[in-house]
Amino acid sequence: MLYAIKIAARYLSASKAQTALLVVGVAAGVFVFIFMSALIGGLAEFILARTAGDMAHVTIEAEARTPARLAPPPGRVLWADQPTTETATLRAAENFLPLIEALPGVKAVSPQIIGSGVLRRGGQVAQVSIVGLEPGRESAILDLARYRVAGSVRLGAGVVVLGKGLVKDLGLSLNQSVVLQSSHGVTMRLTLGGIYEIGAGGADRRMAYVSLATARSLMALPQGLSRIEIKLVDLYAADASAARLRGLTGLPAVSWTREGARLLEALRAQKQTGYFLKSFAMITIVIGVASSLMLSTYRRRPEIGIMRAMGASRRFVVGVFVLQGGLIGAMGGLLGAATGYGALLLFPTRENFRSGTLPMDITQGAYGLAITLTVLCAIAAAILPARAAARLDPVTAIGQ
Repeated sequence: MLYAIKIAARYLSASKAQTALLVVGVAAGVFVFIFMSALIGGLAEFILARTAGDMAHVTIEAEARTPARLAPPPGRVLWADQPTTETATLRAAENFLPLIEALPGVKAVSPQIIGSGVLRRGGQVAQVSIVGLEPGRESAILDLARYRVAGSVRLGAGVVVLGKGLVKDLGLSLNQSVVLQSSHGVTMRLTLGGIYEIGAGGADRRMAYVSLATARSLMALPQGLSRIEIKLVDLYAADASAARLRGLTGLPAVSWTREGARLLEALRAQKQTGYFLKSFAMITIVIGVASSLMLSTYRRRPEIGIMRAMGASRRFVVGVFVLQGGLIGAMGGLLGAATGYGALLLFPTRENFRSGTLPMDITQGAYGLAITLTVLCAIAAAILPARAAARLDPVTAIGQ
C-alpha cells in the first residue's frame, strides 16, 4: 500500500503544472458547493426569520360562535336584538399551560387575550387590534425586543406598546398618554412605554400591545384566554405537535403550515434548487478528475506495462490510479474549503442579516461534507481510468 502511495505521488509530482491546474479546478468546484450551501442555508434562515420565525408554529384559538338563525313561522315576527360582542374564549386553557410548556420540542408559549378597539389622542382616532401579552413573554413569539426603536417593550399596568407608523399617525411621543377604548366599551388611559418597527406597514399601524391583565379588563374577560401561541424548536414538526396537543388537551391546535403552505412549498423548492446546483458542482469535479486521469493513463502506458511485466497485479495498478484520484480530491477539497471559509468571513453573520445584502450563513457551508464528497467523487472518477490501465497488455504497452 505504501509503495502504491509513493508511485501515485510521483505521478502527480511529475506533471506539477497539470496537477496544480487539476487541484485548482477541484477546489473551484468545492468553493461553489460551499458557497451555494451557505447562500441557500442563509437565505432560508433569512426568510424564516422574517416570516415563520416571527409567528406561532402552533396556534390554539377560540372560535367565535355565530348563533343559528331561526326562521319565523308564517304571520309571526321574532324579537330582533343587536349582535353580541362577547369575546370568544378558551375558558379552561390556562390549566393546560404547564403541560404545553413541558412538551418536548416546545420552545416558547404565549397566552394571549385579543380584541379590537379604538385609540384616541385629542382629535386623532385610529382603529387597532388589541393584543394582551403576559409580562416577561413579550418577545416569546414576535421578537418585539429586536424591533424596538424607542423606550421598552416591557408591558405592565397602564402601559401600551405601539408601532412606529401608528405613533406617527397619531402624533405621539414616548411616555405620552393615550386613550384606548375596546369594542366592549371599556376605556382606559395608558402611557406609551415603547415603540417598535417591524417594517410591515400594516402591523406597525394596526397593533396595540398591552399586558394580559390590562387586556382582560378591556375585553371584560374575568377568566380564560383568547389564544395560545406556541413556538417550536423545529418548525417543520408543527403538524405532529399540533396533532399531539389536540390529543392531549382537546384544544383546537392548528399548525402554521395550514396558512403557510405556500411558504413551506417555496422553502422546499429552494432546498431542491440548492441540491441541483451542488450536484452540478460535484459532476464537474468528477468529469475533470476522470478526464485528467484518462490522459495520464494514456501517457504512462509504457510505465504501466513495465510494472505489469515485473509482477504488479491488476489490483495494484487500480490502486495507484485510485490513490491518485483520492489525493487530488483531498488536496482540492481542502484548498476549496479553506478558500470558501475565507470568502464567507467577508459577509455579515446571520445575526446581522440586513435587507439588500446576500444572506450568507458561514455555519451552513457544509465544509466536512464538501471535502468528503469531493474525495469520494474523485475516487469514483478514477475507477474507470484505473480499470483501463489494469487491462493493458504488458507486451503491447512496453512496445508503445
